Amino acid sequence: MNGKSLAATLYLKNGEAVKGFHCLEKDGNFIQKIHRYNDSGIDKLLIFDLSEDNSEHDVNLYTIKEICRIAEIPVCAGGHIDRVEDIKKLLYAGCGQVLLNSRKKSAAELAKEGGQRFGKDKIAITLQNVDILFKHRETITKNVSEMYIMEEEIVDTMDSVSDIPYTVVQHEYNLKRWTTLLKNKYIQGICGNHLNSMTLDVMALKASLNAEGIATRRLTSALEWKSFRLNEDGLIPVIVQDYQSLDVLMLAYMNQEAFEHTMRSGKMTYYSRSRKQLWVKGETSGHFQYMKSLTIDCDSDTILAKVSQLGAACHTGEPSCFFQTLVKKEYLEKNPQKVFESLYEVIAARKQYPKEGSYTNYLFDKGIDKILKKLGEEATEIVIAAKNPITEEIKYEISDFLYHMTVLMVEKGVTWEDITMELSQR
Repeated sequence: MNGKSLAATLYLKNGEAVKGFHCLEKDGNFIQKIHRYNDSGIDKLLIFDLSEDNSEHDVNLYTIKEICRIAEIPVCAGGHIDRVEDIKKLLYAGCGQVLLNSRKKSAAELAKEGGQRFGKDKIAITLQNVDILFKHRETITKNVSEMYIMEEEIVDTMDSVSDIPYTVVQHEYNLKRWTTLLKNKYIQGICGNHLNSMTLDVMALKASLNAEGIATRRLTSALEWKSFRLNEDGLIPVIVQDYQSLDVLMLAYMNQEAFEHTMRSGKMTYYSRSRKQLWVKGETSGHFQYMKSLTIDCDSDTILAKVSQLGAACHTGEPSCFFQTLVKKEYLEKNPQKVFESLYEVIAARKQYPKEGSYTNYLFDKGIDKILKKLGEEATEIVIAAKNPITEEIKYEISDFLYHMTVLMVEKGVTWEDITMELSQR
C-alpha cells in the first residue's frame, strides 16, 4: 500500500503504557490501544522502551512481545539497545524494525553490525541532530533504511545531508504544516502524540490530507461501483463475516453512497431499506464494524465483507444475527480450529467441574510434573511411530500428544488463540 504514513507512538515503563519521555503517568491499557490502532487506519506503531536497567528492560521486552502478537500493523521498537543481541531480541519479539538512538556513542557501530547481520530494512534510527550523518555518513547510508526526526528544527537541513527516507515527529495537528512536510519527497510520514488518541478519526484525517494533494495509505477498491450488478432497488447485498473467527455476523445492503463512505471511513456503512437512509453500523450502539476486506462474488452481485466487530453484531445483543436454529443435522466436526477449541473447552470445563473417574482430572490432580511426564512420553511415542512405515500409528500418537498438550495449555492458561497468534508472527 503506497502513500505517506501516519504512525502512533507507545511509551513503556515497567511494562505499562505511559504518556511520554518526560511524563511517566500511566496512559491506559496498551492492549486496547493496539486493537484501536489495528482498526482505525494507523499505519505503523513506534514503541519506546524507557527502562533504566536490564531487569526493567526484560519486563518491557515481554510487553513488546505481547504487543507484536496483537498488532496487525508494522511495529518498530527502540530503547535500551546497547548490543547487537538487544537488536535480535526485539526482532525475535516480532518487531519489523529496531529503532537505534543516534545520541549513543555506539549507534553507528550498532547500525553497521545490525544492518549486516539482519538486513538494512530492519534498522532505523532517531535523530535529535545531524552529527551522526556528518561523522558516519557512509555507515548510516549503507545500514539504515529509515530515520525518525525527533527535533523539527533539523528538518530543513536534512535534504542536504542525506537521502534516507524519514518520518517527522509532530505532536500537535497543523494541516498546513503537515501538508508542507509531507510534500517533501524524502519525508514518508508523520508521528507524534496527536496520532496516539483513542478517539482520533484517522481516516477523516487522511481524507483531509488527500484533499491537500497528499497521497496517504487509504482503502481503494479494485472495481468501481458501476461494475457491480445491482438488484432492482439499485442495491448490492453484503454478507458480513468476522475476519478472525469467520463467523457470519449479518446480512445488509449498500448503495453507492454507503459503499463509498465505507471506503473513505473504514467503517462498514450500509443503506437501511426500512428507514431509506445511510446507516453507519455502530453509530448509535458503539458496536462499529471496521472493514478488513471486501470481496465480490463471481457474478459481481454480492459482497463478502470481513470485519473487526466491536461488541455484538445483532441488535438483540447476540454476537451474530444468525442465532436461531431451524434445523440441524448431526455431523462430525472436522474443522481443525473448531476441533481444537472444542477440545480445549471440554478440558477447561473438566478442570473447573471435576468428574469422578476422569483421566483429565487425574492429570490435573497429580499436577504439572505428571502432565509434563506424560507429554514427554507421548513425544517419545511419536518419534518411535515415525520410524514405523505404517502411517496410521503416528496419527494416533500425535493425537495423544495434542490431547496432553491441551491439558498443559489449560493448566498454564494458554489458549489456542495465543498459539495461532504466536505462529502468525513467525
